[in-house]
Parts: sequence; C-alpha cells; structure tokens
Amino acid sequence: MSALADLAARVAGRRVVVVGDVMLDHFIVGRIDRISPEAPVPVVRFTRDDFRLGGAANVANNVRALGGRAALVGLVGTDEAAAKLRHELEVAGVDARGLVSDSARPTTRKVRVVTPRNQQIARVDYEDDADPSSASHKSLCDRVTAAVKDADVMVLSDYRKGVVTPDVIAAAVASARAAGIPLLVDPKIPQAERYKGATLITPNHHEAEVMTRLTIRTADDARQAARHIHDESGASVLITWGEHGMWLLDRAGGRTEEAHLPAAAREVADVTGAGDTVIATLALAYAAGARLPEAARLANLAAGLVVAKFGPAVVTPAELLAAI
Repeated sequence: MSALADLAARVAGRRVVVVGDVMLDHFIVGRIDRISPEAPVPVVRFTRDDFRLGGAANVANNVRALGGRAALVGLVGTDEAAAKLRHELEVAGVDARGLVSDSARPTTRKVRVVTPRNQQIARVDYEDDADPSSASHKSLCDRVTAAVKDADVMVLSDYRKGVVTPDVIAAAVASARAAGIPLLVDPKIPQAERYKGATLITPNHHEAEVMTRLTIRTADDARQAARHIHDESGASVLITWGEHGMWLLDRAGGRTEEAHLPAAAREVADVTGAGDTVIATLALAYAAGARLPEAARLANLAAGLVVAKFGPAVVTPAELLAAI
C-alpha cells in the first residue's frame, strides 16, 4: 500500500486534457407533503437549487480535486446553462478555454427533482445528441490538437451527446500519438474498433456486454469480454463491474496481465459519475508514470469512496490517502 500512497502523492500537478460531452447537473431539492389534487403526483415544496459538473466536466473536476491540472474541450450552447457551467468550471479551477459555443443547440443539462434525503422524484433532460455543425465540428478538432501541447495524458469522455465523433476521435488519437502521451477512453458507442489507437478503454459491464454481445456474470465472462474488446481496438481494457469490482486486461509492452480487482466500496449511496472518477484517477496515475495494474488499484479505491456520495462527486487526496 505504500506504493499506492506514493503514487497518490505523485499525481499532483499533472496535466490532463479531457475531451467529451460536458453537462450541467441541476438538482431541485424540495419536501413532499401532499399529493396533487390535479393528478396522482407528489407536490414538491421547493427548498434550494444545487448545481454539479457532469459528464466530461465531472472528469475534469475530479482531476482538479485530486491535485491535477485539467483542460476541457467540449460543446455548449449560448444559454443560461452554459453560463452556469462555465462559472462552475471557473470555481473548480478547470481550464475551459477549449469549450466551443454553438447557438443552435442547448447546453446538455439534467434536471433532477429530489427530496432532502436524496430520493429522486423526476428527471428532465435538455440535450441535442445530433452531430455538431460543420463549423463547431472543425473547432472541436482544432481545439483538441491545440490543447494537447503540454499535456501528460488525454481522456475521451463519451456520453453520446454529439462531441466524440469519428473525426474527433481521429484528432485525439493523432494528437496523443504525436505528443507521445496515453489516450484513455470512457466509451459509449458499441463498436470498440471506433476507438482504435487508444491506450486504454474503460467500459462498465453493461457497455462491455453491448460491445461484445456477451453476458457478463462471472470472472471468466469478464475475461472473454475484455479480450474481445482488446482484439477489436488494440487497447488495454478495464471493465468496471459495480459491486463485483473491476476486470483488468493489460497488454502494454508486449506482455499480458489479467486480474480481477474486488470492489473497494463500503457503502453505496449513488453510482452517478463513478466512471468519471475512475478515469480521472487512471489518467493522473498514468501521467505520474504508473503501470495500468497500479493505476487500476488506485482508481478502484477512488471509486469505492465516490459511490458513498450523492450525485456527481469528487474524491480529495486526503480521502484517497486515508483509504490507502
């Protein structure tokens, strides 16, 4: 464990470029004290608003919370949600100069109505998951290329909201290769071969099942799925598997290592954004020179901490060192 503590300390100051679908998570918190006479639905008495960074913005926020430096490339509208998102990024210390504004589409925003005990009543999504305009698309590719110049690692955070297109993936692969840095992908599309050129792909087990058309119920199932994804993409694979932990396939440097990492969570409050914490921790560990097995163990501990929190959340260095 002393090696993990040393790794956790080495991530400070490492620069991560996060490319992907940025979101604003808006929680409307209120108390329920009656059922509406108009329809059989609860009446929520408003208490407060709570805003969180979501999607790729949550990845960048986790990088900052762990002591790294984060630059974000993504797409927003020109609406009130974009202004709020930029404000939250500024407060978090994330470099948001890579955000592209497109007046023809809304900023992706998820509005959840919740009780003070974090019980979710309803959710409304504001989004446009179509491909961006040609001008916005070109701007995204250009900003990917510009952002990588002094980066230690790049992350693609794909939520299928229109940013991580084949051209953006190609720009990320080419830029990372030219800079000699790792490219990590949190995937969403079912075709693993679309991510060829990535160093590591981190699907959850549901995404891995869709990518491979395999049912994952046992460690052997996870092994077969990881091998299939590797064969399609050429990348190392880390399947996050909820309460079952993680399955690792590392084929860096001409060697193969496969391992099952048991879950580190003591209690689970909310798994929202756990994958963002995992890939942020992996990215910083890679930037600090760790091999994948060591990076995965650190990310596993971070995931165990963040699922005990409500909504998209972050892990601090003090929390991570205490867990180690």
